[in-house]
Parts: sequence; structure tokens; C-alpha cells
Amino acid sequence: MEHTAELSTKNVGGAVESSPPAEAVKVANTTVDKVVAKSPFLPRIKRILTPLVVPLLLLFAWHAAVRISGTQLIPAPKEVGLMLYDFAFGGIYDDAFSETLWLHLWKSVTRVYGGFFAAALLAIPLGLVIGRIKLIRDLLDPTLQLLRPVPVTAWLPLSMIFFGIGPNAAIFLVFLGAFYPIVFNTIFGVKAVDGRLFEAALMLGCSGSSLFRQVVLPAAIPSILNGLRLGHGFAWILIVVGEMTGVPEGLGAVIMDGRMLSRTDLVIAGMVVIGIVGYSTDRLLVLLNNRLLRWSPQHHV
Repeated sequence: MEHTAELSTKNVGGAVESSPPAEAVKVANTTVDKVVAKSPFLPRIKRILTPLVVPLLLLFAWHAAVRISGTQLIPAPKEVGLMLYDFAFGGIYDDAFSETLWLHLWKSVTRVYGGFFAAALLAIPLGLVIGRIKLIRDLLDPTLQLLRPVPVTAWLPLSMIFFGIGPNAAIFLVFLGAFYPIVFNTIFGVKAVDGRLFEAALMLGCSGSSLFRQVVLPAAIPSILNGLRLGHGFAWILIVVGEMTGVPEGLGAVIMDGRMLSRTDLVIAGMVVIGIVGYSTDRLLVLLNNRLLRWSPQHHV
């Protein structure tokens, strides 16, 4: 047994090489694994760095494609970065768009969430009623299914007639885009409630509004929250279309101005801002989802 604690040796070409015994290697690997497992920072670092892998690869591919092709139509990532900085803080180009990001962002945020919250306030109660009451479902579901396939862009001329040229038309288009995912996910959530839950609630004396509050709503919350996330995403997608209605300020208006002026760097900068803000606010919905559904880990995002 004494030789197991010693280094194993072998003669190669007259020279003696030594290697650590298998037990020492095993102990060392186990120690490293324990240190990694006990480190409180490594999982947090992994969570931060993992989502950055694909964007960084895309940036590299974008830069390489521009350099290799030599195109002047698509700016390099560095040029877009300079445009973003000037858009936010000025000091580089000093043109009409310098240091105007915060004004345009605020205008777009108010329109996005004006339409989104209006859609949620109408779609959730309506979805609960349609999903629970068959007569209401028979009356309204065919009409909703008929209107749902109509693209929101097809409503653009009518929105300008109904609301005029300005922010109200943009809010209406955002409302339409967010409404359908929320209402149909709510209907699905209500219809998917297990019938045995209703039977148990009725046996316990639960009926009427208390049945809605204590059985239907908790069981439908996962689908409702999923609909809110989908509607929130559509709201940010449609803000560009909504701000094509002649509004002078907003991220969609900036993108349209960039297109008309052939400022591709400005167009991409506006797209990047919308992506970052949309992603950040979606994380807030994820936190709300996980908090409201802390009793149901399988629904955590």
C-alpha cells in the first residue's frame, strides 16, 4: 500500500518521467469541483454572460461581412455605436438628431404603454367572460376570429380617418396589436380550467363572483401572463407602424426619417434602442410572472 502514495515512474529513452498517482488526480478534481460548486459568483456570472454569446457572435459576423464585402450601404457596428452615442448625448455629429434620444424614447414609451394597458384592461375581463359563459362566447368569438387575421397595417388608413394624424392613431394601432394575444390567451386559460376544481368549489359553497375570484382567475393566470408578454412584444413591434401616421417625435418617427434620409446608421440605432427597451421591460413582466406564480415553479420563466 505504500507505493500508492508515491509518484508512478516510467523510463522513456533513458529518462525517468513521473506522473501523479490516480488517487491524487481524483482528489484534486474533486476539490476543484467543490470550489466551483460552492462559489456564489459563478452561477451569477454564467447567467449574465450566457445571453451575451449570440449577440456578440452576430456583431462579429456583421463586422466581418461589412469589411469583406466593402459595402457602403450597411454601416459597421462601430459607426452605429457612434450614432447611438450622439443620439443619446450629442457631441459627435451635432445634427438634428443629436441628443434627442430621450425625447423620442419618452414619446414612444407613452404610446406603447397607453395602447398596451388599454388593451389589457379590455382584453382580460372580456376573455374571462367569453371563456366562462358559453352564450357570450357564441356571440363574440366568431367576430373576434374574423377580425384577428386582419393585419394591423391594414388598419393604418382607417386609424388616420378615425383619430386624425397624430399620436392617437399610433396608440390605437398598438392597442389592436396587443389586444388579440391577451384576449385569446385569457379565453384559453379559462377554458382549460379543470372541471373538478369547479365541482370542489361548488361543494364548498363557492359560487358567483367568488368562484371567478378564487377558482377561475388563479387557474387562468399563467395563460393571462403569457398573453401579456406576447401583447407587450407586439406593442413594441407596432410602434414603428403607429408612428408612421405623421407624428414628429418617437423612435418609429426617427426610423422613418432615417429611411427617407438614407441614414442607415440612424435606422439601425433606432432598432437597437427599441430592442433594448423592449427586452428590459419584458424582464419586468418575467419578474411579475415568477412572483405571481411562485406557488407553481413549472410556470416560472
